[in-house]
Amino acid sequence: MTIGERVKELIAEKGMTQKQFSERTGIPQSTISDWKSKKLNPASDKIAIICEVLEIDPSLLLSGSSGIKYESESVLHINKGTSEYELLSVYQTLNRRFQDRLIAYAYALADLQKSDTQQNTGK
Repeated sequence: MTIGERVKELIAEKGMTQKQFSERTGIPQSTISDWKSKKLNPASDKIAIICEVLEIDPSLLLSGSSGIKYESESVLHINKGTSEYELLSVYQTLNRRFQDRLIAYAYALADLQKSDTQQNTGK
């Protein structure tokens, strides 16, 4: 599968139309159509904006294998400037003892949220 074909597939998976994708990336619809019909790939300067709009890791676009963490993978892609990035940055400054405490606290919060959700939904 070419990168262009993969882009078209990912656009569909995201529930986006080609027109919406074109508007969000600034890439003309005719160019996007050419990727599949002429088996062309996007220009290298378009890869970053494509990945940003599709919310994917470049490795997924370029090779078909994801750099985003799924249960069977060990790589996590986090965008700079997000709260997740901020949390991980703070976590990395902590020594192992405090890292363990932060993880335990996160699990406790998740359990609390689950209990709260169950109480509010009557389950």
